[in-house]
Amino acid sequence: MKCRHCDTELTLPLIDLGSSPPSNAYLTTQSLKAPEKWFPLKVLVCKSCWLVQTEDYAGANELFDADYAYFSSFSDSWLKHAERYVSQMAERFQLSTRSFVIEVAANDGYLLQYVKQKGIPCLGVEPTHSTAQAAREKGIEIVEDFFGVMLAKKLISQGKQADLTAANNVLAHVPDINDFVSGFSLLLKPEGVATFEFPHLLQLIQHAQFDTIYHEHFSYLSLSAVQRIFDLNGLQLFDVEQLSTHGGSLRVFAQRKDLGTRLTTTAVNDLLVLETSAGITSESYYANFQDRANTIKNDLIAFLINAKKQGKTTIAYGAAAKGNTLINYAGIREDLISCVVDRNPAKQDKFLPGSRIPIVNEQVIRDSKPDYVLILPWNLTTEVTEQLNYIREWDGKFVTAIPHIKIL
Repeated sequence: MKCRHCDTELTLPLIDLGSSPPSNAYLTTQSLKAPEKWFPLKVLVCKSCWLVQTEDYAGANELFDADYAYFSSFSDSWLKHAERYVSQMAERFQLSTRSFVIEVAANDGYLLQYVKQKGIPCLGVEPTHSTAQAAREKGIEIVEDFFGVMLAKKLISQGKQADLTAANNVLAHVPDINDFVSGFSLLLKPEGVATFEFPHLLQLIQHAQFDTIYHEHFSYLSLSAVQRIFDLNGLQLFDVEQLSTHGGSLRVFAQRKDLGTRLTTTAVNDLLVLETSAGITSESYYANFQDRANTIKNDLIAFLINAKKQGKTTIAYGAAAKGNTLINYAGIREDLISCVVDRNPAKQDKFLPGSRIPIVNEQVIRDSKPDYVLILPWNLTTEVTEQLNYIREWDGKFVTAIPHIKIL
């Protein structure tokens, strides 16, 4: 396989997670009777541009279908994050009723609803029908398509260039990252700003966040790699912020390379130096990641087996994609985790892909009083423990598995 960005032959492995079905391909009672598609899940590192990427197997159309079940609005903390973002961007870039905001990967309107509340004209781009419909129900205009140069040109022909574009947790999801980024360089007005948020590769490696690897994520991004990708596709990176979301993310700010006038902040160089010092552009940095993932997997299996031997029950919380990676890599089934609770009605009464563990509503926790609640979306641990704090009434305990088994 060749690098998705620079076309260099890929020879440096990061991790091999065997095979699994797409992490958001939840099963219905009917589809339980049919076979599932499983794809190899292997990650490689480009030794030229240092873009970390999954090996090609599944296409985007197989991962983001009409029944896509990830809805951003079911996380209270993520909604607050989106609301803060809108307020900060409106103030920093002086957005008004004369401005135009476009969000790519608008999902269910979780962010653009706050843009709309401020009276700022906006448009969302979202390829999955289920979430696009949810956004439309909030009164948000949605273009139901995948983004790239072709769609950018179409929007421009309609007079829809942006003062601000937002792209949260989507840069890692695109198979043709060059086409995707080039689209933003066209879509921006001369003084427009593009922001992107994505999990930081530095955090993934440091904290062994291997469960964030799944087929929907084609790339795992450092600032070093992103700066190069932007530069060769018409964008100039001028600022960066480090965020706590998703276990440690970056928010990068970019402008048109041909017309942008904003000066690059010291934060960009500081973070590039930090990445280089950590070794992100050296082969040795990526060694032993497989062994660390295997230790986490084995420790989780041992914990669940010991709990079962002691007659204790374990329920998982959060039918998240990262949880599916962990569960399928560990080979965990319903005998060790009886069910997974999720707030999203679109997931309830379905089954996790691969493991086929049933997804239920929160009332099951209150009724069954499990000894342990395994929090699969560990990035939401604070939110979940506050929401489910009542399990303390029967001496229930929370458990997380990444970066190591921890009983809270």
